[in-house]
Amino acid sequence: MAYSLKKISIPLIFGVGLGLLVYALHPQALDRLRDYSEARIGDEPRFQVEEEEAEHPYGKPVVDQTRLWWEEYPEFRRLSLLFRTTVRLAAFQTTLPHPQGGEEHNIKLAAQKIRGQVIAPGAVFSTNSAIGPRTTERGFKDGPAYYGSEVRSSVGGGVCKVASTLYNVAVLANLEIIERWPHSMPVPYVPPGQDATIAVYKDFKFRNSTEAPLLIWAENKGQTLYIAFYGRVKPPKVTWHHEVLNRWPARIIYRENYSLRPGEERVLIPGADGLRVRSWLTIEDADGKCTVKELGVDYYYPLNRVIERHPLSVDRTTPGF
Repeated sequence: MAYSLKKISIPLIFGVGLGLLVYALHPQALDRLRDYSEARIGDEPRFQVEEEEAEHPYGKPVVDQTRLWWEEYPEFRRLSLLFRTTVRLAAFQTTLPHPQGGEEHNIKLAAQKIRGQVIAPGAVFSTNSAIGPRTTERGFKDGPAYYGSEVRSSVGGGVCKVASTLYNVAVLANLEIIERWPHSMPVPYVPPGQDATIAVYKDFKFRNSTEAPLLIWAENKGQTLYIAFYGRVKPPKVTWHHEVLNRWPARIIYRENYSLRPGEERVLIPGADGLRVRSWLTIEDADGKCTVKELGVDYYYPLNRVIERHPLSVDRTTPGF
């Protein structure tokens, strides 16, 4: 997977004919640009550059001083001693603020399937291979999934949260990323630029680029997923950085629900603006020497905010109703 930044100037038309300079990061870049040219965004993008460094409310690293409860489990201790993976390389936690359908169930099931896996030095870990097919026969349920600019129900929906958490742990452990695909829209549990989606034709893969075995452990506590990697040598300090280069406002979509009282509303999907985000890392070794690693630019459709309300909540005197 190449993270080279080849500049390409491609005209995109957003209703009024707006030229947008884009950077091709992966072989799928042209497809994503084609998707954007067909997106019903409605408003012209805002071109201000925003730096986003604040801690995300739902996705963040687990600090080294935090003792993770499973580190006292007999099975974890047995594997850790057997493979001499006694050093926690990195850990990350993600919280699902508004789980829907079988989303939580699917996340827990996928976490069970990667828990306790040991990756040999130089070997490549495939999330799709580790989790396996997402089918009802294997215990997965219907959950929300992104299809372009839409949210639909799909068997196994939600397992991308496991892929995204794995991606963050692998980056913080300074491992080589082999394959990673962003979602088509922002996700609520990690910052834009730090997500990873998986599908039949998309995978998240990383290489154990250390010289020792790598132990993966994943556990859920409530609506929060924790994943940690263990090895023998602590990696350098890795820090994420992001710039929001463009922003496209999300729309508000109302749906009628007669079970609600007049004036009552229920948020189904909080929504998020569409974004073009540049991401990079600073890597600081034990001697204090820092290097910068560019990860490229990701593009996200707006995720519309969906609200249910009783039909009598609508002001019929307002033009358009």
